[in-house]
Amino acid sequence: MRRSRSHRKLLTVATAGIIAVGLGACSSTSSNSANGSASNTSSSQTLVMESSPESTITQAFNPYVTTQAAYGMGATGLIYEPLIQFNLAAPPKYYPWLATSYTWADGGKQITFAIRQGVKWSNGTPFTPADVAFTYNLVKANTSINLGGLPITNVAVSGSNVTLTFSSSQYTNLQNIAGVGIVPQAIWSKVGNPATYADANPVGTGPYTLSSFTPQGFTLKRNPSYWQASLAKVQKVFFPVYTSNTGALNALFSGQIDWTGNFIPGLQKDFVAKAPAYHHFWEAAGGDESFEPNLTKWPTNQLPVRKAISLAVDRSLLGSEGEAGLENPVLNATGLTLPTFAAWSGPVSSMTVSAKANAAAAKAVLKAAGYTMGSNGFFQKGGKTVALTIISPSAYTDMAEVDSIAAQELRAAGIDATFQGLAVTAWNNDVASGDFQMTEHWSNGGITPYNMYEGWLDPKLAAGSAATGDYERLNDPAVVANLAKLASANTVADQTAALVPLEQYVAANLPVIPVETASEWFEYNSQHFVGWPTQQNPYETGQPSGTNNGPGSGTAEVVILHLRPRT
Repeated sequence: MRRSRSHRKLLTVATAGIIAVGLGACSSTSSNSANGSASNTSSSQTLVMESSPESTITQAFNPYVTTQAAYGMGATGLIYEPLIQFNLAAPPKYYPWLATSYTWADGGKQITFAIRQGVKWSNGTPFTPADVAFTYNLVKANTSINLGGLPITNVAVSGSNVTLTFSSSQYTNLQNIAGVGIVPQAIWSKVGNPATYADANPVGTGPYTLSSFTPQGFTLKRNPSYWQASLAKVQKVFFPVYTSNTGALNALFSGQIDWTGNFIPGLQKDFVAKAPAYHHFWEAAGGDESFEPNLTKWPTNQLPVRKAISLAVDRSLLGSEGEAGLENPVLNATGLTLPTFAAWSGPVSSMTVSAKANAAAAKAVLKAAGYTMGSNGFFQKGGKTVALTIISPSAYTDMAEVDSIAAQELRAAGIDATFQGLAVTAWNNDVASGDFQMTEHWSNGGITPYNMYEGWLDPKLAAGSAATGDYERLNDPAVVANLAKLASANTVADQTAALVPLEQYVAANLPVIPVETASEWFEYNSQHFVGWPTQQNPYETGQPSGTNNGPGSGTAEVVILHLRPRT
């Protein structure tokens, strides 16, 4: 079961010493006024973190309710911890967390976790394997909080081990399995419906607990019972509420935010150049941005047209102009995101596409397939002009720019293409229902390429009228069989081999047309803290979200435990 990657945020105007690296805190705290403007007051202990503007917030920290503000702001992943933390910048690397190890059995239908001993909940009570078993039974019994769609059939405890049994092989679903936020049985067994429980005063095993809460922002303080207390150098984390993109942007540029993650046009000029010694960014590639042609509609259901589209677009220009140079062209014909998935790239690494547009080659493909140039300057066949509309949300300004440029490039290649900007809700509805000719969309990320290819190619995700993947409506039994083979492959070597027919299919048939990487947005001010992840030290992506590492957890915790005060 795949999860959608929520990467569209934009601002417009081993052991207990698991991550063994320096960490810390020495920042300026913000007090936030009701209109969303922050003011700085000196504090050597508080990190200011902003992940998404919010119009209103409520005191709710349920790790299974993705619509709560605290979830999107990245707070729940600092309170509730998973069994494993995953390095999404360099998969398949991972960090043992509440589990010290895991073992697969029964062809991937069973997994046993060795649960870490000596951990306490933030209220001082012991964390036990029974809490882990309770959590997974809670997920099993409540579809509404089963965010990873886990097909759990049984949960068993034996000593310090917890064994989960599934109805199908889950080798490639480890992120969703081990990423579940673990909750205390003593509290959650009494909450009633776990999907409607607010969890106003959360008790977790993580490095932080709630300190104070107001409608203008909330503060987490260091958990004195934390099992990695020596690593938690950041004393407090403040989450200010910005009611608009403009307020958050101004606060970042003026040095009032230490850590954020958004698409920001003019990032170099407006942010980095103002304080180049301290203002930095790293946009790791989490997946691909692709053009997704509707395979049930003419002319995008025609392979020569899709080939012409791929040849006609300038991937370098789309990245440099549409994405402000913050996303790179995808030049692997299979769509495999590099360098993120380099561990799986061997057999098809030589399959490439050009970074530059080639309108002449695009025209040649159409002519060879029997298309002729009409008097209107566009190709036609059977009396129909090769015309298509590319849709994306107008509010996603980077996507809108990319698609506008692409439409111009397609017209230069003899395809009558136009761009139509829609409201976000209208775009979501049209893509889900299949009411479009071509759209741009981001792929799923994850700890193996399986999530990306399943999201692109699995027809069960497009069943009915509300697709959650396979937006192009591909339905090929051979592809489904190859996906199943990949899902049952355990090792990286086996997965690499199982990927090959899927990669070759994408390269040859273009059910999706990858064009740029899809960034994990990450910007930071190192004036007060050092130890941030970088391209040279990719211990994590750095996107300050609570939703990237599995249900209820996130990349934020790994990063914060690396930080230390600047001295």
